[in-house]
Amino acid sequence: MSAADAAEHLSAPERAEEARRVVLSSYLGSTLEYYDFLLYGTAASLVFGPVFFSDLPPAAGTIASLGTFAAGYLARPVGGILFGHFGDRAGRKAMLILAMTVMGVASVLIGLVPPASVIGPWAAIILVTLRVLQGVAIGGEWGGAALMALEHAEPRRRGYMAAFTNAGAPTGAVLGTLVMTLFALLPEDEFMLWGWRIPFLLSAVMLAIGLFVRNKVSESPVFRAAAERADAERAESKKDVLPIAGVLRRPKVVLLAAVACLASFALQTAFTTFGITYAVDHGTPKPDALLGFAIGQFFAIFFILGYARLSDRFGRRPVMLFGLGAMIVLVFPTLQLLATGSFTAVAFAFTLFTFCHGATYGPMAAYISEQFGTRTRYTGASLGYQLATLLGGGFTPVILASLAATSGNSVIPVGGFIIALGILSGVALLATRETKDNDLTAVQ
Repeated sequence: MSAADAAEHLSAPERAEEARRVVLSSYLGSTLEYYDFLLYGTAASLVFGPVFFSDLPPAAGTIASLGTFAAGYLARPVGGILFGHFGDRAGRKAMLILAMTVMGVASVLIGLVPPASVIGPWAAIILVTLRVLQGVAIGGEWGGAALMALEHAEPRRRGYMAAFTNAGAPTGAVLGTLVMTLFALLPEDEFMLWGWRIPFLLSAVMLAIGLFVRNKVSESPVFRAAAERADAERAESKKDVLPIAGVLRRPKVVLLAAVACLASFALQTAFTTFGITYAVDHGTPKPDALLGFAIGQFFAIFFILGYARLSDRFGRRPVMLFGLGAMIVLVFPTLQLLATGSFTAVAFAFTLFTFCHGATYGPMAAYISEQFGTRTRYTGASLGYQLATLLGGGFTPVILASLAATSGNSVIPVGGFIIALGILSGVALLATRETKDNDLTAVQ
């Protein structure tokens, strides 16, 4: 049964309108999630060390605060499995509403956590707990949002439509960074005291808008058709296979997909956290570094969507391999630009990063999701994606900060680490099959 057959009660214009509404919902939801999630990364690199780890030396405090950033990545696979299970059973929409709510509430509460000078070590404990909740929420958000867009799309536009979920990441980063930049213009003591908290508190406004839009969309037609068939089969055979069990029957698929994508997340987190700190440490004023990063993220929106369109025509793998190759070639020049102290050079460096990263990230939503059948797609796609974020992104800021500290801020070990991960992902990507023509209605 095709997606069109599953939604045959709708006319062609109605299906197109519903697809646009779903894509908007996925885009706005992803924007909110990544506004909150990546805003934490910016705050971890600039604020959380002196605020929540003030009893440590500055370098150790930065590493400790980036360690709390990693806690969110550790929680993402848990969220992927948990939300994926119920998303494959009960539907995509309900899980997306829940994920958005958890993320928004956790982010608002981060803006209210008292500093260590007031409540001592409890500040760090509360911060880590809320970061874990952020990780669980985004672990459940991505898979559902990508699948809703993918499963409503026409086959020849699946990569492009699903990529709007990933385009929400730089959009959220732009919003978060611009808001943080605005408050970073405050006197340093006021920014550290209360200014950094306002961007987190503004999550409440974005949450209200996101929930309003998300409540208006319909369930995935592909999921509805598969669910009806699964219910009939369970009633006949009396057997019930958990989605995670179905995914783990083919562990190679999940692992290869995760490793193929991990370098993309390493690059993303390297420049989201370490890159900003590196530019500031080399003479770029903090507001200039944040604005340069926001400019790069603005261009990332178009790179992601453009590369996704190319993947619909040429395939997911060729486009992603191009991005990995560009990353390997340009990582050292990009890092050197960050060390110039020039706003123009720093902004160009962050744009150059998004040029490479967009090619790996744009096709990714479709690439991972197309690996799995409808009954296990939410669980499988979420697990593969979140494992990639954990392996590639979770510990990268801490590793890079440690490498820079032990090498006298030399870019050689930092760039070498990113290149090594790029090669690893390229090998894994070559070991997988092209997915752009896979049948989404296949049930596994």
